[in-house]
Amino acid sequence: MRIGVSSTDFSSYRFDDVLPQVARFFDHWEIFSEAEHHLQEVSGVFSMMKGSYDLTYSVHSPISDTNLAALTERMREASVLEVLSLMEECINLDIDTITIHPGIYSLSVPGMQEKSVAAAKKSIRGLDRMVSQYGVRLCLENMPSFPMMLGRTADEMAELLDGTDMKVCFDIGHANTTGQIDEIIDRLGDRIIHMHVHDNDGTSDQHLTVGDGSIDFAAHLGKLSGYRGLHIIESKSLESAVDSKSALEALGL
Repeated sequence: MRIGVSSTDFSSYRFDDVLPQVARFFDHWEIFSEAEHHLQEVSGVFSMMKGSYDLTYSVHSPISDTNLAALTERMREASVLEVLSLMEECINLDIDTITIHPGIYSLSVPGMQEKSVAAAKKSIRGLDRMVSQYGVRLCLENMPSFPMMLGRTADEMAELLDGTDMKVCFDIGHANTTGQIDEIIDRLGDRIIHMHVHDNDGTSDQHLTVGDGSIDFAAHLGKLSGYRGLHIIESKSLESAVDSKSALEALGL
């Protein structure tokens, strides 16, 4: 099992301060490309520093200011263009995997679910067509039990992915909040090439240290015995991530 780390908390701090701290405990970092770590803005510092550390990298696309399911066409297109820009930057930095979110429903107008799904599918299909040209893998991540989010269940994810070859980032913590862990593994297991790992009690997306929630990691990860990708610990802090790493290693999977 190859274990990496990611944290939205890291993006509050200078990139050049976080990188050496991550490298002390992990050999892979999934960079959350937002705030202080927006990849296009830190690429110069990243290029100068990365040769000093024995790390590999993947990237999580920004989520606060983008929405692939936006009903306003210009906003949807801007979100797609942001992912394309990120793909171009990843090529320059020798990063081959980007995780993306499906998007959110309208927060102000009810009854727009069908239109939001159609917008998301348009975005996902357009991005999927660009994958072979850019040579960067895009992974669509399943979402937690927030009612405004698309892609919470295996059925919703399958609908969004229909007609594409896009792969999946399986977030086991998110799936626990929707009661969909086994359903997503069974339905989408052949598409899963990336994984996010964190714990919760099943009621909300708490991002707890592995072992502090209700997820039976040994049982569920055992169903993915053929999985050869990374296990990215999504933590609230580096300390929690280090503890989660120890807990995963103790499983012996």
